[in-house]
Amino acid sequence: MGKQALKPGQKVPRSGQYEIIGSRGGQTGEEITGVKGKILPPTPKPGQKFVLVDPTK
Repeated sequence: MGKQALKPGQKVPRSGQYEIIGSRGGQTGEEITGVKGKILPPTPKPGQKFVLVDPTK
């Protein structure tokens, strides 16, 4: 994972699509829309994180 992983409850640094990454670092195929300055929601399972995959322009 070369990108910064964010934990649930952190502020979104940049608006865009965030993929949920599994606790072992694997892709889950699930994405959420993050809005800059808002708080990231809880993940479906413990230990998961978010990674920005498609920033908005």
